[in-house]
Amino acid sequence: MVIKNTKSLCPECGAVLPAEIIEEDNKIWIVRTCPEHGTYKALYWSDAGMFRRYDQYDSPGSGVENPQVTASIEECPTACGICNNHKSTTLLANIDLTNRCNLNCDFCFANARACGFVYEPDFDQIVDMLRVLRDEKPCPTPAVQFSGGEPTMRDDLVEIIKKAREMGFNQVQMATNGIKLARDPEYVKQLKDAGLSTVYLHFDGVTKETNPFLKLSKKAIENCSACGQGVVLVPTVINGKNDHEVGAIIKFAAENNDVVRGINFQPVAFTGAASEDDIEKERVTIPDLLQRIEEQTGGVMKKEYFYPVPSVVPISELIEKYTGKPQITFTAHQHCGAATYAFVTDEGLVPINKMIDVDTFFEVMNNMSHKIDDPSVINKYMTLVEGLKGVHSSLKKGEYSNSTQFWKMLYHALIKHDFEALKEFHWNALFIGTMHFMDNYNYDVSRVQRCCIHYATPDGRLIPFCTYNSGPVFREKVWRKYGKDITELDPIDNLE
Repeated sequence: MVIKNTKSLCPECGAVLPAEIIEEDNKIWIVRTCPEHGTYKALYWSDAGMFRRYDQYDSPGSGVENPQVTASIEECPTACGICNNHKSTTLLANIDLTNRCNLNCDFCFANARACGFVYEPDFDQIVDMLRVLRDEKPCPTPAVQFSGGEPTMRDDLVEIIKKAREMGFNQVQMATNGIKLARDPEYVKQLKDAGLSTVYLHFDGVTKETNPFLKLSKKAIENCSACGQGVVLVPTVINGKNDHEVGAIIKFAAENNDVVRGINFQPVAFTGAASEDDIEKERVTIPDLLQRIEEQTGGVMKKEYFYPVPSVVPISELIEKYTGKPQITFTAHQHCGAATYAFVTDEGLVPINKMIDVDTFFEVMNNMSHKIDDPSVINKYMTLVEGLKGVHSSLKKGEYSNSTQFWKMLYHALIKHDFEALKEFHWNALFIGTMHFMDNYNYDVSRVQRCCIHYATPDGRLIPFCTYNSGPVFREKVWRKYGKDITELDPIDNLE
């Protein structure tokens, strides 16, 4: 049964092709036919029922008011820049600081030795990229993540972080393998003092078999804890490799909740060379991951407790209509990611779903937004206060209810606009989320057009994450254009 029509790519030649998203055997597949390489069918989602449930949260945005590129819809996704066809603003920007690394993993394509050259924009180029992001309309980009390669290979990382803070980024993140953080606690403090918000720590498991650098990872977390530097664990989940440890990773995060703020599971994307056997054996979709989480947490974190990214759009819309100011809105595609919160208590993890009826809560937020938008409403404040009383209907009674804490969070966010107060809410809460980035096999152009994670490039463009890393292979083109021969920049022993 055909559910939707979209565009995809030929996995062989990368040609953009008409595609169908179909339901078959209670799973969702994406199918397209290349005139040269034939028909290819790839798994999109492994649970058709969950796919339909998430479809209910479809919430297209209105895009960027000042796109860098004007393109026809037929040119998507080859004219990224960000173009006028894009429907979401930049919620999180990535900037590759270097392709140098202090590891030499055989599976990694994003390093200087594999590329044969060094990509490393200078400080002024990085500032220019940051400026493009802060100039975005209607809302400046609120968060930036410095990535690579390994960002800690740069000598000016502290200055880069300081500059990002000075330019108004509320969240400054760094994706890292953690090696330098493990070896140099004073360096961790310098990053924290410079304004680093979050360390995105690559963390594939809790055993040596799944995480060969476990000892270093733990030391990096210990050093972050010592100076109050928040950490998010980022496991790449591969079926048959480490998917049996997702529950143990959550347990580890809860045990280290003083410093670990969350987990962002990333099901593997086959952006490098991969055989059809590899894909069939190792593919993990979002429903697969959430099923494993439910099973491995003994049913505490149920699959149904997770919601797609755009489920929170009613909250942003409510704040925007109440304040009259544009708000950052999470209009990512409903099948790109999922998330929930759990509170860490003496009795163990307590899902936020045990405290509130999440569906009712979002419905109340949506109704309040519509009421405030009514032109006949004169006193928006009283309308908001009256509407918030309806939130009580979503608060659950019983062993795990904590309505006082939840009400306080809402009061500070919606009435006082004091978002700093939300830190108190997040302090004992653990974010558990997942983003499944695409590859040439499950590529869906309609998801690209809704992407809210964009790469900034030295030529002034913003490119959606999955287009940058697969599809037309923008990463390779950008890196080669601005790359330098290894011998021009560093002796080979400095790449270690």
